[in-house]
Amino acid sequence: MGPSRPRGLFVGLATIDVISRVAESPPRNGKVTAVRQDVSGGGPALNAAAVFAALGGRAVLAAPVGDTALGHLVRDDLDACGVELLDLAPPGFAPPVSAVTVHAPTGDRQVVSFDGSGYPDAVPPIQAGGFDVLLLDGHGPAAARAAIRSAVAAGVTTVLDAGRWRPVFADLLPLAGHAVCSADFRAPENVPSPPVVAVTDGAGPIRYRDRGVEGTVDVPAVPVVDTLGAGDVLHGAYAFAIARGEAVADALRFAAGHASGKCRYPGVRAWLQTL
Repeated sequence: MGPSRPRGLFVGLATIDVISRVAESPPRNGKVTAVRQDVSGGGPALNAAAVFAALGGRAVLAAPVGDTALGHLVRDDLDACGVELLDLAPPGFAPPVSAVTVHAPTGDRQVVSFDGSGYPDAVPPIQAGGFDVLLLDGHGPAAARAAIRSAVAAGVTTVLDAGRWRPVFADLLPLAGHAVCSADFRAPENVPSPPVVAVTDGAGPIRYRDRGVEGTVDVPAVPVVDTLGAGDVLHGAYAFAIARGEAVADALRFAAGHASGKCRYPGVRAWLQTL
């Protein structure tokens, strides 16, 4: 078993999420009144780092945030979650805003965002040495390539959050140790896969291949209040378990349990208070 307080480096996207919970979806050219609204930091890497820290790890987020008013909202959220920041922002950078609508009766969500548009091409050096795990969400190709090269050189375990195909994954997949993919992720056939690949499918079983050995892990069934951020929770919890030295199947069970637990709570931060 690895360190009791593992160190994780998370490289990718930081956003401001404006989350509106509604009883019914608005009609075209119409309006509805939200039953709840939350504003918090967001983005796959940021949310995964927050989970890693809440589970007891030391989390560092490498992402462009900046010193604008929006940037300070992200910084305040990171401070509250116990996540350190390595700011990759050039002068004047402001993090993107994601507008999220959650349908209260089903827990389903819709997201409108810039999805990493404006991520700087030139970033400060990113050193993965000294960490127990590196997680990449595929945003910021220059940052992702620099981080994974540093991790490989230092012998640091790498985990990819592969929600959907991005061209940078052609460079990342051959170097990574683990890829946790959504069912929608499709890589070209000529791109080598990591030794460990897991495929999530919502509430369905997680399929995985661990160095040639295949298996499945069931996802616990829970009353769903909100699915927003469940995938990010799974990735952060998986990175934490892998950093502690757990076997792949055990790490997936651990992560699936926490992702399901999150779905019982609204938003992306309320669940963290239960850990």
